[in-house]
Amino acid sequence: MTVDVQDMQDVRDPGGGWAELVAAAVVGAGRRGVDERALLDAAAAATVRRRAGALPAPARALPEPAAHDPRPRLPAAARRRLAALLADRSGPGGGSRRGPTPDLAELIPEWLRYAVECGYQAPPELLPALLDAARARVDLRPHALALAGPRGLWLAERAPQWAPLLRDGAAGPALPDPRDAAAVRALWEEGPRAGGPGTSQVRGALFAEVRRADPAGAVELLASTWASEKAEDRLAFVELLRTGLSRADEPFLEEALGDRSRGVRAAAADLLAGLAGSALAGRMAARVRSLVVLDRSEEPPVVAVEAPYECDAAMQRDGVVAKPPAGMGERSWWFGQVVAAAPLAVWSEVFDGRTPEEVIALPVADGWRPDLLAAWSRAAARQHDAAWARALLGTAPAAPDEPPGFTAGPPGAVPSPGAAVATGTAAGAGEQIPGRDPARLLTALPAAERAAWVAEFISAHGLSEAFRLLGACAVPWPEELGRAVVDALEIARDGGSYPWSFSGVMGLAERCLDPSYAIRLEPLAAMHEEAEESSPGAAGYWSEAFQRLVATLRIRAAMRDELAAPPALRP
Repeated sequence: MTVDVQDMQDVRDPGGGWAELVAAAVVGAGRRGVDERALLDAAAAATVRRRAGALPAPARALPEPAAHDPRPRLPAAARRRLAALLADRSGPGGGSRRGPTPDLAELIPEWLRYAVECGYQAPPELLPALLDAARARVDLRPHALALAGPRGLWLAERAPQWAPLLRDGAAGPALPDPRDAAAVRALWEEGPRAGGPGTSQVRGALFAEVRRADPAGAVELLASTWASEKAEDRLAFVELLRTGLSRADEPFLEEALGDRSRGVRAAAADLLAGLAGSALAGRMAARVRSLVVLDRSEEPPVVAVEAPYECDAAMQRDGVVAKPPAGMGERSWWFGQVVAAAPLAVWSEVFDGRTPEEVIALPVADGWRPDLLAAWSRAAARQHDAAWARALLGTAPAAPDEPPGFTAGPPGAVPSPGAAVATGTAAGAGEQIPGRDPARLLTALPAAERAAWVAEFISAHGLSEAFRLLGACAVPWPEELGRAVVDALEIARDGGSYPWSFSGVMGLAERCLDPSYAIRLEPLAAMHEEAEESSPGAAGYWSEAFQRLVATLRIRAAMRDELAAPPALRP
């Protein structure tokens, strides 16, 4: 290609010639009186000239390298396992019929948790895939970031797509020592790349770390910038005060009751209501004393309720929401909120020293019993009161006249306490209780007692109502609970229905059963003769489901063996 030297612009001022070429191309070579071939030749020459004439820019300073990670590397088998789990995480997942193949993505949380407990570091070559997995699943972030260590945090701080990983206190190793007041203050007031992406997430992580190390210091830090914080950040910080909540936080939370954001006011009121001895709890106790009395003129005594006729400004400041949800009366709505926020200890005073069981057994006038029981349930869960939770849950029943796997009792039967909880009715009674949440009540009980209650419930009523109850139990399930779940699954299989109705429980069993159950479940994974009344093909589907369960348990056992390699054998 030949180009006239006079057509070439001075390389020190290439803009003008290039602009002319662009203008000719946009308008059209013909309209400019320029030959198209000549235009293309000139454009090619100009491109070469622009590139050759570019002056090198100053080199950017290299970033500081990531801090050294002294933890041992993963054993080779564990590295291969992690690579396989991360590669499979975008697979097909669940569905009504998954076949016998385990869902490896659901095993990532357990693998990460156990690897962190064993003190390993993540392989550098797998850090991008690990961070991508953590970005996609919030539940993976704390353990994924802990395993990723300094290198992973170094990457997350510099790549916008991984900035969300710095949220919720997951960025511990990248934060200053919470005891270093000067470093904490500098990061709190400025943040990384002040005002840029990820700043609020890092400040939230910093606040969570300081709160764990020095609860009072965290409140002082927050108070110093409270007036300038955005509403969404104020709400997030108030929620983080749940960690280490004590009476020392009360003055700050009382001030937050007057916040301009309704969400912040509600969060502060919720924390104060669960704080024993708080002024808000005392104000709510005073309100219930004026609303609920024991009419001793009746035999037995009857609980009389006079619900509020208005939701005044003082009630609203204490967290009572004035507008009820659709279909609910105002007085019932206000009354339920006041009772749920009152300290449960006040009821022993109102009802002559009666125990929670005795209080719950009292008759209630004018149909207010469901409102009281529902509000007491919310209060017991909020205040983590095991005595009230036990009374409201009742004893999980044995039902010899009721075939396991069914929730309905024989015709005319009176629901037992445990059955009442599952169906949303009152303990020991038959009325409906809106807002009843037995799974939350269970969280107020010690882990062993919680599992025992759910095991008894499943043994009596099967799995139809058990999914959320199982979700409240600690992992791995203890022997008694695991046995109850396996027995109920076998009974459901023998009932001839499809396994898809129990897919949620089966998925929990894959993650929560002790891996030693694989041997016990092998006979259930084999095909069995299909009864005449069974749904078509149900036996085959159940066999696939149990095969998947057995295979998953074996993989979990192998994962633990691979991660538990003795230090002398670690590469």
